[in-house]
Amino acid sequence: MINDLIRLVAVCLVALCAALPATASVNKSHAITLYGEAPKYGADFKHFDYVNPNAPTGGTFRIAPTQEASFDSFNPFIARGNAVSTGSVETLMVASEDEPFTNYGLIAQSIEWPDDRSWVIFNLDPKARWHDGKPITADDVIWTFNTLIEKGSPQYRFYYSSVEKVEKLSERRVRFNFNERNNRELPLIIGQLPVLPKHYWAGQDFTKTTLQPPLGSGPYRIELFEAGRYTIQTRVENYWGANHPTRVGLNNFDKIRTDFYRDVTAIRLALKSGRLDFRLENQAKAWALDYDVDVVEDGLLIKERLVHEAPQGMQGTILNTRREMFEDVRVREAIGYAFDFEWTNRNLFFGQYTRSYSYFSNSPLAATDLPQGRELEILEVYRGQIPERIFTDVLAVPATDGSGWARDNLRKAFALLAEAGWTVKDQKLVNAQGEPFKFEILLVSQAFERIMLPWVRNLRRLGMEVNVRLVDTAQYINRMRSFEFDALIASIGQSDNPGNEQRNYWTTAAAKSEGSRNFAGIQSEVIDTLVDELIQSPDRETLSAYVKAIDRLLLFGFYVVPNWHLAADRILYWDKFGRPDIALKHGVNYMRWWFDKDKVARLAIAMENELPAQEGEGGSGRPWWTLILVVLLGGWMLRRYFVRGGKAASSKGRV
Repeated sequence: MINDLIRLVAVCLVALCAALPATASVNKSHAITLYGEAPKYGADFKHFDYVNPNAPTGGTFRIAPTQEASFDSFNPFIARGNAVSTGSVETLMVASEDEPFTNYGLIAQSIEWPDDRSWVIFNLDPKARWHDGKPITADDVIWTFNTLIEKGSPQYRFYYSSVEKVEKLSERRVRFNFNERNNRELPLIIGQLPVLPKHYWAGQDFTKTTLQPPLGSGPYRIELFEAGRYTIQTRVENYWGANHPTRVGLNNFDKIRTDFYRDVTAIRLALKSGRLDFRLENQAKAWALDYDVDVVEDGLLIKERLVHEAPQGMQGTILNTRREMFEDVRVREAIGYAFDFEWTNRNLFFGQYTRSYSYFSNSPLAATDLPQGRELEILEVYRGQIPERIFTDVLAVPATDGSGWARDNLRKAFALLAEAGWTVKDQKLVNAQGEPFKFEILLVSQAFERIMLPWVRNLRRLGMEVNVRLVDTAQYINRMRSFEFDALIASIGQSDNPGNEQRNYWTTAAAKSEGSRNFAGIQSEVIDTLVDELIQSPDRETLSAYVKAIDRLLLFGFYVVPNWHLAADRILYWDKFGRPDIALKHGVNYMRWWFDKDKVARLAIAMENELPAQEGEGGSGRPWWTLILVVLLGGWMLRRYFVRGGKAASSKGRV
């Protein structure tokens, strides 16, 4: 009897064990990679190879945005306002810049995860502190995550949609549980979570913009600012992470001053006059013509083009398919035929750009040939649901002879429009109901007006009524967030490892969510499915196949008229910096630069000698143009005095 009972218990135990899932091994490390390869830097590393650990610190680094800009908030985590960085926000982990995708602990001292990546645990560094001296805890991490999901920009809900639950295991130990397995990127992107102080925000309304710089934990804090005009970030003297291996050799400036201008020409003048130290130039015409000045010729202001391998994503004129006139794919394709890139590049860009050909331009992930191998297998599943051309044609963006008269392309455009039911009557393109085809291109940068006008001219040759509207930054951001536009120019950036962020770019859910980056309003069940499967990719080869399949579907959807890209950074900087010899794959990072005292001294002497060289033969002791400036400045000050005297009552409340 007893033996039978023992046998019964044994059988039950065996059955129970068989029913339980096998216990996955748990990994614990200072770093985590996307596909499980060993990280480049070991647990005892002192600094990244691409920095100078002995870089001197000091000085004020003066910069400006690449184009006209302003700001009205220090809260970049909500879909309101035009926020600017404080230099105070840090993340659980940081990615190295010389590996495909490896995160190293920052606020998190170490990380734990199972082989199937169904959860992740972060063990917080006991040294991590807020600027008020209080420790960073699991409560801060949990509060941050929940707040960003509930009250933050929609991008967080898409990015972290696979998180099922966040739980506190101890004061410095927090666990994220996922609702899916084998999403290899999830632990890494959770590591990118910005961590905010719960105790500070307890007395603030997180959903509102603020001009009170929030409490942070990073290497800098806002010392001074004037809304819309400038910010000054000052190094935090007792910064907890100053000697952290991911921070050594970075953040070498004592102060960072950012000036905001309403005119990009003023930014370039400020740079050439020595009021700014560095500029990343984003306009081909300016790069070709605006820096033909003595200080550049003499080597005082360095003009340098740094080639890089960073994926360029897609910059283009996005057609909002929420608008009825853009619903037909043939219409969208026809509109693309009217853009003459070759003429534009030769006459307006001085031949500097390459036409964007993919949503993953300048990347091996771009779909440039006919589908084959694993990608073809993926697409075959959806044959009949996707354009048949995908299997037979390699999509090439329309090209011209550059003469400015794209006759052949316009003929093709007319044919597509006719197929879609549009005809020309009295020189106007109309539909069967006699309604004209008209739309507006929304712009925020004046520099784009001259680029758009030749394209608009060709569109008008097709009979379309097209207008260009230039608006200020605040209006542009609000209209973009609410999808209140017909067409606009935007960039969708990409990384070497596309993943969860693609949900925010292309899915149906994003199309229906204001504030997402699905500007075109793409709604495709096939793309939705492919994005989910992309995120589950177990290896690089599978990821590449899914990315190319998505790229191909997007291209044959003609949601964007592709613009152009440049696989290089065009930078200008005064010759007073030192920087590491190792170049970065993804371009310039001036936070690893430092002021070289000898160069600073030589530059100061050289700049003093620049003035006599610019004087006239009469030797007045002062350049002729300074007299003009004095007269203009005097007139401006007199006008300002009298105007302000008459409007004193209306000046209250100005910052």
